[in-house]
Amino acid sequence: MANRRTLRPVLVLDWDGTVTEIDTLHMVNERFGDPELFGALEDELGRRLTLDEVIAREIATVTAPLAEVVEYLRAEVRVRAGFRELVDEHDPLIVSAGFCELIEPILDRERLSVPVVANRIEPSPDGWRAVFLERAACAVCGEPCKREALAGNGPFAYVGDGVSDRCVSLAADRVFARDGLARWLDEQGVAYEPFEDFVDVRAALGEPGSEA
Repeated sequence: MANRRTLRPVLVLDWDGTVTEIDTLHMVNERFGDPELFGALEDELGRRLTLDEVIAREIATVTAPLAEVVEYLRAEVRVRAGFRELVDEHDPLIVSAGFCELIEPILDRERLSVPVVANRIEPSPDGWRAVFLERAACAVCGEPCKREALAGNGPFAYVGDGVSDRCVSLAADRVFARDGLARWLDEQGVAYEPFEDFVDVRAALGEPGSEA
């Protein structure tokens, strides 16, 4: 991030269900994986399994060639309204619990250059293998989480929607939330700004460079 232009706070986006209208990992597992196992694993999230463990077990049920999966995603994934304008105006960073190999083709389709911090996959006909970023367990949530990607970054605004966004959202100076993240923040009594799409986020942020 040393080469990124300085905004205060830096704008950080989740990917799945935030930039995209539908979680792309869910799309991949439903189309190419084992939907029944997917549902069972989701029920164990936060009880018996960590988020990384759930993602790894879900993605291991995918055996299709990566090119086939990417072609499907490029054809089907929709990004939220206002994303291009938000990127042009605020130069965000994407921090995802998903995979670079599934994110970057969509950014390429949109002809957008956005820095991405995410995990990797090793595709195999025997089942894809998740290769997670090397991160220490977070002192707050006890799991490797997105906070580490922003350690020492200074103030930032965060936009998210799900489980992987919980801990990092508590470290943000400003939070935009929807769906599961919004419900969780309500339960915690933590203030946030709701959003439907990036038109809302852009309106709330105001002119580029005006964040405080």
